[in-house]
Amino acid sequence: MSKVTVKFEYEKETKNSVRYQEVPAEGQAPIMGSLYVQKWFAGNSKTLEITVEKKD
Repeated sequence: MSKVTVKFEYEKETKNSVRYQEVPAEGQAPIMGSLYVQKWFAGNSKTLEITVEKKD
């Protein structure tokens, strides 16, 4: 198993959600790209962190 924490920054608001764009580590390709989060959860957050765990 391996874990990685992916950081996202606010990009724009849509009708019911907020779009965040991944900030990849220097020299690495993005893992997830864009992330849409419902407005009721995202609130006014300008950054998010998501931990992804691979289970083999």
